[in-house]
Amino acid sequence: MIIFVFISIAYLILMISLIYGWQQIPEFSSNFSTAETGFSIIIPFRNEGENLPVLLKSLAELQYPADKFEISLINDASEDDSVEICKNFQQNYPEFSIKILENNRQSNSPKKDAITTAIEKAEFKYILTTDADCRVPKLWLQTYNDFIKNTQAALVAGPVSLTPPSPPLTPPEGGRNVKPFRVFEELDVLSLQAAGAGAFGIEQAFMCNGANLCYRKEAFLEVDGFSGNDKIASGDDVFLLQKFQQKKYKVNFLKSQEAIVQTQSQKSFRALISQRIRWAAKAPAYKSLFSKFAGAIVLLMNAGLLVGAVLALMEIWPYYPVLIIFLLKFNVDFALLYLSAKFFKREEVLRSFFWSSLAYPFFSTYVALKSLVSGYEWKGRKFRS
Repeated sequence: MIIFVFISIAYLILMISLIYGWQQIPEFSSNFSTAETGFSIIIPFRNEGENLPVLLKSLAELQYPADKFEISLINDASEDDSVEICKNFQQNYPEFSIKILENNRQSNSPKKDAITTAIEKAEFKYILTTDADCRVPKLWLQTYNDFIKNTQAALVAGPVSLTPPSPPLTPPEGGRNVKPFRVFEELDVLSLQAAGAGAFGIEQAFMCNGANLCYRKEAFLEVDGFSGNDKIASGDDVFLLQKFQQKKYKVNFLKSQEAIVQTQSQKSFRALISQRIRWAAKAPAYKSLFSKFAGAIVLLMNAGLLVGAVLALMEIWPYYPVLIIFLLKFNVDFALLYLSAKFFKREEVLRSFFWSSLAYPFFSTYVALKSLVSGYEWKGRKFRS
């Protein structure tokens, strides 16, 4: 019980620190300054024929001078019509500089290899990555241009949200309800965004998302890219962030609604579990002490609640300390999540927070333990943790 109390205190301090960090980051809006920054947009893809049309349409609508950016689409052994879709896009928009490249596999990480392949041929100063199942906003490049000019950051992490559901979460009478796991996933994404940004706000950044990540090409080369962690399939974002910090490069979070990249939700709860196992599998390789501490405390807090609940039901522990700790966690989690939901204008999902807070300790504990003992599947390939 004493250990559980100390873990709970550490968790509360961590969450309050992240809330403070989020509030320390000012919201940013584009001032439409002169387009001076050149961007090489890099998008790896594998069997994304269903998603690419949405992404490519959003790229075609970017409001930024065409001579200030290029688009590199890297094919990673696709077996569907993804390449054909990219070639049609290339033909239909001759005013854009569009490259369709084949991935040069060198390691156990196809995505890192694809990004490296594109960077070797990149013509502009800044690299900007996103995923094939995303949609980028019209002012994406303009906002990054203005932010980089203001901050001179070497790495900028951008906000990512799930594409709003259709139909909405609260359909008219007779409408079809959204699957419960979809709401659970969105709450999880919102919490990860808030935690990641909050860590930037207290200068302990340890998490970002490659679906919306910008960095200087020169700095990428100086830190030797993904070398050292290319045996881990994922982590093209987090490990690079930690490398930049080790070299004392300036890193920032772009807290701007004009820069939000939307990504598709997982198609099933099983797919969501697999994705989270993939994300968790890279945690043991983190170099940041803060990231290790945060990951350990979150795991111990959730696992501790499960153990505490079982012991209370068996009348080995009194129930009221477990209930008090749960309520404290509930409130501090809600406070952080509210800030994120408000920024992303998704307050409506908070109506499902109570049942989600009951399910999350089971979910996170299972994912963490599973990531330590088994592999995962990603884009039709199997990887070991």
